[in-house]
Amino acid sequence: MAVQQQSSGKIKVSFKQAMGLLVPYVKDRLMAQVKSLWLIVLYLIFFQTIILGIPIAEASAIAAGLALVILGLMFYMEGLFLGIMPLGETIGVKLPQKSKLPVILLFSFILGVGVTMAEPAIGILKAAGSFVTPWDAPLLFLILNKYSSYLVYSVGVGVGCAVMFGMLRFMYNWSLKPFLFIGMAILIPASLYGLFEPNILYLSGVAWDCGAVTTGPVTVPLVLALGIGICRVVGRADSGASGFGVVSLASLFPILTVLILGYANLGSVPKVMEESDFFTAANREKAAALFTSVDDMNGYVLLNTGEATQLALFDNDKQKMLDYCAKVKADPALQTLIFGILPHAMEKWAATRGSAEQRLIVFGSEEKVREAIARYATVAQEPLFIGEILKRNTLAAIQAIMPLVIFLVLVLTLLLREKLPKADEIFLGILVALVGMTFFNIGIELGLAKLGNQAGQMLPSSFQAIPLQNEKKVIAQFDTSLVQNAVTSTGEKAQFFYAKRGEEYSPFPFHRESYDPATGQYVYVPTKGPLFNGMGGMLGILVVLAFAFIMGYGATLAEPALNALGQTVEELTVGTIKKFVIMQTVAVGVGMGLLMGLVKIIWDIPLMYLLVPPYIVVVTLTIFSKEDFTNISWDSGGVTTGPVTVPLVIAMGLGIGNQVGVVEGFGILALASVYPILTMLAVGIFLNRKSAAALKESAIETGKGGAL
Repeated sequence: MAVQQQSSGKIKVSFKQAMGLLVPYVKDRLMAQVKSLWLIVLYLIFFQTIILGIPIAEASAIAAGLALVILGLMFYMEGLFLGIMPLGETIGVKLPQKSKLPVILLFSFILGVGVTMAEPAIGILKAAGSFVTPWDAPLLFLILNKYSSYLVYSVGVGVGCAVMFGMLRFMYNWSLKPFLFIGMAILIPASLYGLFEPNILYLSGVAWDCGAVTTGPVTVPLVLALGIGICRVVGRADSGASGFGVVSLASLFPILTVLILGYANLGSVPKVMEESDFFTAANREKAAALFTSVDDMNGYVLLNTGEATQLALFDNDKQKMLDYCAKVKADPALQTLIFGILPHAMEKWAATRGSAEQRLIVFGSEEKVREAIARYATVAQEPLFIGEILKRNTLAAIQAIMPLVIFLVLVLTLLLREKLPKADEIFLGILVALVGMTFFNIGIELGLAKLGNQAGQMLPSSFQAIPLQNEKKVIAQFDTSLVQNAVTSTGEKAQFFYAKRGEEYSPFPFHRESYDPATGQYVYVPTKGPLFNGMGGMLGILVVLAFAFIMGYGATLAEPALNALGQTVEELTVGTIKKFVIMQTVAVGVGMGLLMGLVKIIWDIPLMYLLVPPYIVVVTLTIFSKEDFTNISWDSGGVTTGPVTVPLVIAMGLGIGNQVGVVEGFGILALASVYPILTMLAVGIFLNRKSAAALKESAIETGKGGAL
């Protein structure tokens, strides 16, 4: 059926024709997001299930979450280019024409703050605080929990400053190198102070990782749109390399602002100390400053510490502690504040973590205590409150996107006095972007973060024994007379018992601390590993490091942004540097960075010991590199830090850190950002010198030919 032209000038399209146009379009957009996700996800699943032999827990929830990530990114990117980018592009053209430099710089700063809030991956920073304990890293705990919003704001301020200086670079054609040299001269000493102050040491990892979170699909296009508009107004033609350097600035400044936030709060937090001393009366006032309220602190201690620390919080007065538990039991609002919205959360805590006296307060009798312990003995998947999850993430999406949209609309209509271009499309795009970010946030919560954290927690089974909490078993009415003795090859005593599983009898280790005489129950948590115990355990570590390198290398090659970068470099160098070389160089660099990130976590090496040496090399190489290739190389560090990679890698790092017992698992993204810069600069210098030598040789040959 032919398309009909109406008298009004509008084209009438049948439903079948509309679907014929829409389905291929949606398919292309959907596949673009699948391509950015499938390789790294399948690799994680393959390694955990096939190599480590550990099944994926909560597989259905994770699968649903991954599907929402794909749909969310598709909707979000479509909404971004339909509704938000046209606003940015119009302002990018009109603002330099109608406004003076101070107005442009103020707009640039506010734009930088706004785009940071709208970055899909920024939300992972707020979720990272649950992995840090206040006594091990008080400053980091404060900033990731109570001040998590301040952390995001400080990152936004950093990006805002970066955008301002980026606009000045566009306007005056400044070199990027002075910014890089000055930035490194400030950031490295400020971070190295952490070697003498543990609070700064543990903050430096998240600070340097923040530089990788900010260079996502919102920041770069909007900033480039404004920059290109400025280039046109000042009469400087837009070259292929004019946009490079923005990512570098947007990576450096947030590191500085997060460190400033840390130093500003350093005096108000306690020193790093043992858990048993942290909540004592002498330190309690400073400890309380890390929490939103006294009840928040009390709840944290009940949920995350043992009885000794709980008693320290209540001045070693057990009755005072039990009275507080009774108060929480009687107050539903306080119960929700401490234990969350899940039903029976306090009962589950008492049954699984509480002392005998706390259980009696919660359940009332020994019989009910035994029933509760049996009920909560197995690890069950937490119920999903879809309404609450949807409400929370929708609100987060609105808070992230709408301030930026309102700001852009006000600038366009009130300051520039321009009409909204295609207002209906813009409003539709904004709505689609809101839906997309909501889906994406839910997908991170249910899928990406869980998968990354789970993979991270399972990886150490390659070189050490790890507990498999999801396979925990409880034996009721356990008879200790069945326990038998054994001796190890080194002469140490061990105890075990036989349990019937189906038709077979299998030995299980007996650990006295896992037996509860009051209830007669024995809790058995199986362990896994070490799977590769050769070379004194080093073989297992090498397997994990190889996993990290292959993951970084493969995931980078799958990044659409890397393909675009390689194509741009090949065009700029007129084919001297091939796209294949660029892609391989960056991929190898990211693989090296992830490998070094796991080295940092496994051996608990201070980040700056691993980060400063490559940056010294990078700065040295930058001195001898051409300006264009310097810009491209430094920007290559942000190619792989997309909205999928960031939450996955951060969650994986935190999971590994939690399993091997380090204070924090940050720093992987920082290392994965510096090594691509290093490899790109090194390859660029090598190829440029090779090209120069070839030209010189050609000139000599030409001269000889002329002489003849």
